[in-house]
Amino acid sequence: MPDVIVNPLSGERITIRSAAGDRSALEWELELAAGGRVPSSHAHPEQEERFTVREGRLRMRVGWRRVTAGPGDTVRVPPGTVHHFANPGSVPARVTVVTRPALDMQDLLQTAAALATEQHAAARRLPRPVDLALFMRDFEREVRAPYLPTALVGAVIRPAAWLARRCGLDARYRRLRGRGGPGGPGGRALPGAGR
Repeated sequence: MPDVIVNPLSGERITIRSAAGDRSALEWELELAAGGRVPSSHAHPEQEERFTVREGRLRMRVGWRRVTAGPGDTVRVPPGTVHHFANPGSVPARVTVVTRPALDMQDLLQTAAALATEQHAAARRLPRPVDLALFMRDFEREVRAPYLPTALVGAVIRPAAWLARRCGLDARYRRLRGRGGPGGPGGRALPGAGR
């Protein structure tokens, strides 16, 4: 049975189609509600993404280029390229996305949706800074903030995440990630745990 991830803030419904055992690629189907959009511009430092529109339209910014893609169109986002996407139409957009290499992209999508669900339920406009710092630290290979120097972001995020864990401020975040402790399922250590 495919893994389905729903993000109430962005209007995304993501169905994981294939996660390669060798982690070479992650294929997922994106259904983006009319007017839905990814909350902010971002980049994937080590990953390429390919968006192939099946139905509807997808408006994207890839670097400084703006693209509106329709059925049959594929838009490639090279590693490290700042991008953003939205559905400008009045019907849902259905898009096949391939992320290569997979890394921990599936976990990132699940965690982002869990954080968004909690943020939506609390009627907050912005994510909690502690949650954002932990998220950015855990997924620094998969996502980075746009336009800011990576070293500067790391100099802020790494100590903030370490301090949050050291002071026990990460319990809600761990719960939202579906992890009972620093080892998580399968004993995989959380990045930055103990650092």
